[in-house]
Amino acid sequence: MQIIHTQNAPQAIGPYSQAIKSGGFIFASGQIALDSQNSFPHTDIREQTIQVLKNLQAILESQGSSLQKVIKTTIFLTDMDNFGIVNEVYAEFFGPHKPARSTIGVKELPRGALVEIECIALD
Repeated sequence: MQIIHTQNAPQAIGPYSQAIKSGGFIFASGQIALDSQNSFPHTDIREQTIQVLKNLQAILESQGSSLQKVIKTTIFLTDMDNFGIVNEVYAEFFGPHKPARSTIGVKELPRGALVEIECIALD
């Protein structure tokens, strides 16, 4: 098992790692729209989703992986009315690659985020 840490994504805001590499997989912790300086500049769902996916991309790329190697994502939304916008941005980042996915409505997320996404990718 290897702890993954990159300066190109926000640092963990709690007692957890950005990701863990184990058994040929990368398990990325849920990302919210913090930037690499741990500030939270984005207020709308589109901008937040873009930042979240950029964070996941940076974590995966730091290990030689990519969004094209993602096999499973989980999306947490505070408002299911944002599902369509999140899908649009998600499709832009993943293109024809379509990992398995779950989307879950939640009451709230850290820092007042509107969306959080975690993923499992091939190493």
